[in-house]
Amino acid sequence: MFRAAALAGRFTSARDPLMSYSISQASLPVFEICLNALSGVLDKAEAHAAAKKIDPSILLNSRLAPDMFALVRQVQVTTDQAKNGTARLAGAEPPRYEDNETTIEQLKARIAKTVAYLKTLDPKQIDAAADREITFPLGPTNKGHMKGSDYINHFVLPNFYFHLTAAYAILRHCGVEIGKRDFLGAIPMKRT
Repeated sequence: MFRAAALAGRFTSARDPLMSYSISQASLPVFEICLNALSGVLDKAEAHAAAKKIDPSILLNSRLAPDMFALVRQVQVTTDQAKNGTARLAGAEPPRYEDNETTIEQLKARIAKTVAYLKTLDPKQIDAAADREITFPLGPTNKGHMKGSDYINHFVLPNFYFHLTAAYAILRHCGVEIGKRDFLGAIPMKRT
């Protein structure tokens, strides 16, 4: 049965009157699973390019629309959202990447480096940022300011999913044989 707390974005149950769900629980596993899935999608892109005798740089430079980022930049921004967003929440300085990847293998290395970095962050520090103001760049000159819980829910995760989806869509549009399972990755689900 839902009570007033449910309307405030919290779930209730008969056993546990108020279940909590932390920022780190809502983000770190999502980033790890999705980034690993993206690496798997890139494996399939590499195999597709080899099978079709296509220069992989064609895939890396493909885009859905003239004013959208190419695949290589979509992957870069996806990793940046994960590492920069969680680092800001944890009060840490994120590693800086050169953004100079030109091969699928280099993009996969960037993804692996990002997943490894996420594992170094303290979930308690991330969770402590729920009510703290987070300041972050918005383009070259502007800055955004949001409460930590709003920052993860309304900025980091939507941007992460946007660029992740765009990367998937570019490859799908280019004929790479990928589907929803490839996009979802190894989600924690039992099948019966």
